[in-house]
Amino acid sequence: MIARLYRFHFKSERRERLFLASLAFLLTFAGVRAMTFTIHIGIGPFQNVTAGGLHIHHLVWGILLLLVVGYLWLIQVGTGQSQHAGWFSRITAIAYGVGAALALDEFALWLNLKDVYWERAGRQSVDAVFIFASLLSVGVWGGPFLHGVVKEILALSRRPKT
Repeated sequence: MIARLYRFHFKSERRERLFLASLAFLLTFAGVRAMTFTIHIGIGPFQNVTAGGLHIHHLVWGILLLLVVGYLWLIQVGTGQSQHAGWFSRITAIAYGVGAALALDEFALWLNLKDVYWERAGRQSVDAVFIFASLLSVGVWGGPFLHGVVKEILALSRRPKT
C-alpha cells in the first residue's frame, strides 16, 4: 500500500530526491539535537568525538559529507543523469540532507567563531528557522504522498472487521 503510494507520488526522480533530502535533514537535525542533549547532560552511551584532546564538532562531518555529495553530483553520479540512477540517486539525496543538517545545526558556531551551542546565542532563532524550513520542505515536496498515506490509513480504519 505505502510502496504503491510512494511510486505514484514520486514518479519524478528529482521530486523524490528533494523529498528524501528534506526528510533526511529533518530527521538528522532532530536526532543530532537529541544526541547532543544526552551528551550535554551526561546520560546515554554517546560521547563527544575528540582527536588529541580537540573536540571535533559535528559540523565537520556535515561539511565533509556535503563535499563528497557535491563532488558526486558534479560528475553526474546520483543525479539521475548517469547510469547510476535510482538507488544511488536516493542515497546521495539522503546523504545531502544528513550533511546539511549536521553542518547547519552548528550554524551559531560559524557565526560566533566559538562554541555557543548551549548558550542563548546558539539556540534562539536557528532552531526555529531550520525546523520550520525542513517541515515546510517535506510538506512542499512530499505533501501529496503524505496526504495519500493518511487517506489510505483512514480508509483501512473504516473497513469493516471480518
